[in-house]
Order: sequence, then C-alpha cells, then structure tokens
Amino acid sequence: MTVSDEDRAAVAAQLGREPRGMRAVAARCPSGHPAVVQTNPRLEDGTPFPTLYYLTCSRLNSYVSRLEGAGLMKEMTDRLAVDDELAERYRRAHESYLAERDAIEPLGTAVTAGGMPGRVKCLHVHVAHSLAAGRGVNPFGDEALDLLAEWWPSGDCASTVKK
Repeated sequence: MTVSDEDRAAVAAQLGREPRGMRAVAARCPSGHPAVVQTNPRLEDGTPFPTLYYLTCSRLNSYVSRLEGAGLMKEMTDRLAVDDELAERYRRAHESYLAERDAIEPLGTAVTAGGMPGRVKCLHVHVAHSLAAGRGVNPFGDEALDLLAEWWPSGDCASTVKK
C-alpha cells in the first residue's frame, strides 16, 4: 500500500512526529484530513505493533480523551460483566480486529488493542476501529462516537481543536 506524501505530512503534523508503520489512511475527517491510519503489524525495525488502527485526528483525540477522563472506560468495562450480549459483541469486535491484522501479518498473539476482549483500556483504539471498520463492528467505538456527535465530525479537524 502507498500513502501519499501529503497524507504522511498531515499525520506527522497531527502527531507531532513522523508516523511509524503507517500502511494506509483508514478514515478521514470531514475536512478530508486523515482521522485514522492503519499500521503494519510490525514497525520498520521488526517490533510487533498490535494496534492496527491508530486515531490521528487532533480534534477527535481531544474529545475522546475527555470521555476517558470522565471515567467512561470503567463504566464500559463494568457493563461487560453484566451484559452478556454486549460482551459477545465486544468479543466479536476483538476477533474481527485480530483477523484483519493477522491477514496482513500474523504476530502469533491473540492480543489486539484497547483491552479487548475483557476490558476497555483505550477508547481511542475503539473509536479508530469504528471509524475504519464502520458502524456495527465495535460497540464501544460506536457508543463513543455517538456521545461525541454534537462536536465531531465538524470543521477543519487538522488545524484547530475546538475548546
């Protein structure tokens, strides 16, 4: 896969550093800038990198951090213990993520990202997964995006962060 120089520069500006293992732009902001990148399962030096989808949109990252700071991840994790249907949907999200990553390059591990399938430890990963894979794949990514719908997607995400 190839990534344009323009997209690579936009992601570097969003991250404040050169992107590592960037394979493709998996989702874009409404302004057309990269919002999620797909990464290679191994970095250039061979180090395993199990996070297949990485959220790069500066504005969206800020909003997701607010949800994390408000304790949403603990609330989501607690729901896994009492909602069998939700836990099953989350397990399927984990399996989908793992299958997609292993189709590129198997890492020999069932570790995916964001705490799947037993807990929610990084909401950014789940939002990235939902944006890349589409709604209905990752229930917690979908829920987070629903909570943020009033603020995102809107505006020029790459150059400003809405307060």
